[in-house]
Amino acid sequence: MELKVGVILLISILFSFLKLQETRTPMAKPHCQKECGDIIIPYPFGIGAGCYLDKAFEVLCINKFPLVSLLVFLDGSTILHISLDRAVVHAKRQSNVYCYNQSGEDPTTSASVHLNQQFSISYTRNKFVAIGCDIFAYILDSGSRNYTSGCASLCDDPNPVVDLTATSCSSVGCCQTTLPKDITSFDMRMFSINTFNRSWTTKPCSIAFFVDNKNLSSYTFSISENIYPDLFAFPMVYNWVIGNITCHEAHERGNLVCGMNSDCIDNAEGLGYWCHCKQGYQGNPYLPSGCQDINECEDPNTSPCQNGAVCFNTPGDYSCRCPNGLVSDGNEAGHGCTHKQARHRIDVAVSLATTSAAGALILIAFGSLLYLKLERLKRNNIKRKFFKRNGGLVLQELITSSTASALKTKLFSTKEIMKATDNFNESRVLGKGGQGTVYKGMLPDGSVVAVKKSNKVDQDQVGQFVNEVLILSQINHRNIVKLLGCCLEYEVPLLVYEYVSNGTLSHHIRNEGDVPKLSWESRLQIAGEVAGALSYLHSCASTAIFHRDIKSDNILLDENYRAVVSDFGLSRTISLSKTHLTVVVGGTFGYLDPDYFRSGQFTEKSDVYAFGVVLAELLTGRKAVSSSSSDEGLVIYFQALMKQNSPFEIHDALVANDGQIGEILAVAKLAQRCLHLNARKRPIMKEVAAVLDQLRRKQYRPPSPRKLKQQLQLISEKVQ
Repeated sequence: MELKVGVILLISILFSFLKLQETRTPMAKPHCQKECGDIIIPYPFGIGAGCYLDKAFEVLCINKFPLVSLLVFLDGSTILHISLDRAVVHAKRQSNVYCYNQSGEDPTTSASVHLNQQFSISYTRNKFVAIGCDIFAYILDSGSRNYTSGCASLCDDPNPVVDLTATSCSSVGCCQTTLPKDITSFDMRMFSINTFNRSWTTKPCSIAFFVDNKNLSSYTFSISENIYPDLFAFPMVYNWVIGNITCHEAHERGNLVCGMNSDCIDNAEGLGYWCHCKQGYQGNPYLPSGCQDINECEDPNTSPCQNGAVCFNTPGDYSCRCPNGLVSDGNEAGHGCTHKQARHRIDVAVSLATTSAAGALILIAFGSLLYLKLERLKRNNIKRKFFKRNGGLVLQELITSSTASALKTKLFSTKEIMKATDNFNESRVLGKGGQGTVYKGMLPDGSVVAVKKSNKVDQDQVGQFVNEVLILSQINHRNIVKLLGCCLEYEVPLLVYEYVSNGTLSHHIRNEGDVPKLSWESRLQIAGEVAGALSYLHSCASTAIFHRDIKSDNILLDENYRAVVSDFGLSRTISLSKTHLTVVVGGTFGYLDPDYFRSGQFTEKSDVYAFGVVLAELLTGRKAVSSSSSDEGLVIYFQALMKQNSPFEIHDALVANDGQIGEILAVAKLAQRCLHLNARKRPIMKEVAAVLDQLRRKQYRPPSPRKLKQQLQLISEKVQ
């Protein structure tokens, strides 16, 4: 028997040696260059024709000292490392540089990046950073042209030194922000927010870049130094996937890339897939025979077999055999090799353990039932806690009291909200914004509502929530969205509004979604109704309300083109005796009042400024933020034309053909007043509403007797 074990041991050693030779398989395809300098280039990446999966994974190796590897579809980025296990590429990419010209002008600059669909910038591993003084850097999605992420960097010291090794960006000479999920095509842009043009002599250039979170604290910048793009290339992380189909689809089509002894894993966050070697194998899963068996028996010092057991390597696994006179499996995780008598004692112990395990299972079952009951009680307690913290008891008392007979707010339960929105189904999403997501819901009585679920809540201002709900629920204005109720059993209170069916003003101005273009009469009507609603909020309500986020996306239209002001997520109430609020800057870029941006003090004139931008949109049909890097923003464009006495160039073709020239000119001059940089020189909303109302009244002209007779005859025929 000992001889037999010896022969088996010899065979195992020879088999292990052969397997060791097999595992020395290169990571690249046969006859292909596997390295560029000290950078390993594994398949599906490759250098040269026939060495990569497709053009998206082509790598250029530049034969200069030091060797540099460039990935073609990553905007010429220099590769630092390619990981097959994590499906990422570490690379260096040059920063985007923005400089004043000698005349002190600050033209907006941008850099467009269009990645192959199989690559994206990792939103978990990177941050967007801007270094400079008095700048705002941001990212625009090249497809939707939506503003997705950005930050502002200001300077009090004319020559600050930004030391990221000591602290993170704090908006003084430097700012940073997180990235949106899976961006592949975007424009990186910057512009100056310094109205005094002092930066040409002191700090003419600024930079913006993506950088790996782990490398963020490795740089020090002096803003007073000249900044050149070639001097600043930063490490960042790209994600990659294979193809744009699932594993099942690739298998059905017969073009699955995964080799033998590997598993295919679908990308849970989008299209494409990855390959991983099965347990017990290692190597490159993208090569036909890239995953080789791991020889667990190769090193005697780390052998998994114990107590003299012989280790036998098998494909993807191993086994252990005990010498003569010993029994058991010999595994490290098992009992090891033991004598037969000792084995009997072990069997008895196993029997006792089995009996104990059965009793334990009964206890576990009982404990599980108890746990479920306690969890249900815990959830109910959490709901009651949120309900109480969000002011539910106070609101409930006011609703039921006789003094609040006019209050018609309903308190919805979690169960009612979940049923109305189909558990917040993605198919029910009406829109997403910086403050939250709006879902379409249906109540048991069949009425359609809009449910707003905020992204986050400021605990310092939860106390004001009840007061705002009370005010909004008692507002009865036809041009302000009607608050039907709220749900206070979530950490973030949910608001239930009336559903307005005809989309947003923004969609109609720019004909998005095949909607008809607005006539001049409709535009003037919408402007007047929005102005009237804001005037009511500022001065006619019992407590003044500042909206703080007026924009065309927050103005809804019904089937009769009635304007409805919505989204009060940033709104604040203020005593009529006060003139301003001091708050953290918030709102939508392109509509922000410059005074508010600089001082942090929001006044009623800040809403007036945002309304002026909406008027400019109605006149021009252009977006507040330009979708082209070569064009200036809407406010700058509009004010420049008005300053040049060219008001008739501002309107789009439909307005020019449909509107009265005098009315168009009057609205343009009103918009110019609303957009005045000095807030004190802007009109109040009551005056704006009065001007627009007067224009609408002049627009109505009584029909002639002949036309009136024709209309009466037509009505008579319809009645008959």
